[in-house]
Amino acid sequence: MTIFYQPSSAWAADFIPFYQDGVFHLFYLHDWRDPAHFGEGTPWYLLRTRDFIHFEERGEVLARGGPEEQDLYVFTGSVMQAQDGRYHIFYTGHNPHLRRAGRPEEAVMHAVSDDLLRWRKLPEHTFFAPAPDYEPHDWRDPFVFWNEEAGEYWMLLAARLNAGPARRRGCTALCASRDLIHWEARPPFYAPGLYFTHECPDLFRMGEWWYLVFSEFSEGSVTRYRMSRSLMGPWMAPAVDTFDCRVHYAAKTASDGRRRFLFGWNATRQGEKDDGAWQWGGSLVVHELVQRPDGTLGVRMPEEIRAAFNRAGGEGDRQRLSAPGGFAVFAAGQLPERGRAALLEAAITYQAGSRALGLWVRGGADLEQTYFLRIEPDRGRLVFDRWPRPGDQPFQVESERPLALIPGQPVRMEVLVEGSVLVAYVNGETALSYRLYELDGALWGGFVQQGEAEFREVRGGFSSTI
Repeated sequence: MTIFYQPSSAWAADFIPFYQDGVFHLFYLHDWRDPAHFGEGTPWYLLRTRDFIHFEERGEVLARGGPEEQDLYVFTGSVMQAQDGRYHIFYTGHNPHLRRAGRPEEAVMHAVSDDLLRWRKLPEHTFFAPAPDYEPHDWRDPFVFWNEEAGEYWMLLAARLNAGPARRRGCTALCASRDLIHWEARPPFYAPGLYFTHECPDLFRMGEWWYLVFSEFSEGSVTRYRMSRSLMGPWMAPAVDTFDCRVHYAAKTASDGRRRFLFGWNATRQGEKDDGAWQWGGSLVVHELVQRPDGTLGVRMPEEIRAAFNRAGGEGDRQRLSAPGGFAVFAAGQLPERGRAALLEAAITYQAGSRALGLWVRGGADLEQTYFLRIEPDRGRLVFDRWPRPGDQPFQVESERPLALIPGQPVRMEVLVEGSVLVAYVNGETALSYRLYELDGALWGGFVQQGEAEFREVRGGFSSTI
């Protein structure tokens, strides 16, 4: 059992989820990060799960091409079942070496299957970005669905317009087909002139709302969403249009018919250092989507994951901290070794005017080396931080989430830690993911800074992993 899946001796990049008969089929980009031993390129592997804690690895299902072929890198796409019952993958064929030969780096490619395991490529169906509207080297991540109203298949793509400021040409392109073979390019589906590219597009309907999900790496390097009451738009950006911070990227969704989940990867850092550069790919992190009454979306921990922990503690476990002009802390207990997962919880009620409060992990008795999850009521945010900060930085960058709080009302924090992966949830609708590499303290607990807070239902649950 594991919470944040990562393939053995490799890493997982973009997940392409498909649900059928009680099973989430998670196709993903398999990256060894070792071309000297494994060659260049990324194939698709398949992972299966029913509960997000037990995984069945089925290995390679869509092989990469050779150095001269379009799909040296089998990049992101989508899996769907056509009306005749046959399964289709539309995927990105990426080969950075083709540009030197005057050929596009990227194209949309097609494969078919009768069982989701054995796939046959159809290279004759390959098609490229249509000139002159789009740049030729960004034409990827096809998402295909049946448009009932139009009576045809639609394909959304990550593309770039051929005109306009270079940094803001990104758009969600649209193609249409009646036979899944011949595709007609239409005007862009969504082109706000904001980002370099709209990667990994995903589209779904929940109640009265349509949602368009995409990832961008020009402003926040984060997965965003837009919402509309019509498939034809207009597409509105909510006040908080993200699900997590930049560490959770390339997220796509799938539903079991009752609930919808968001599948993304938690990025690793170069050299396994807390200040290392963020890398492409990492470990699977699954959030469950929450639809609020106004249609906006939040995320929470899937109940299947919560149920995997034996949690000690309850209503009687309380700690009151008072530090009107200083800092107060308590230790709640021991953390397990890195090979086991932990679920840490607390319901925190703070007094008006409190500057900061929250939980800390992997610390010692003096908290001189500690990771913090800090709620800042006056700034309306949740922040991941560590002390000491690498390079004596005045603050930790790229590690905060907006948070709406009301003094006097409890704030429920849930923190999952397994290996180097951390995911925090607040009030069942806000998530923050991060990586923990260097600090190895054995304790966890709570704190308050320049304020007063009561911690209730303080408990830690542990679960063995293999």
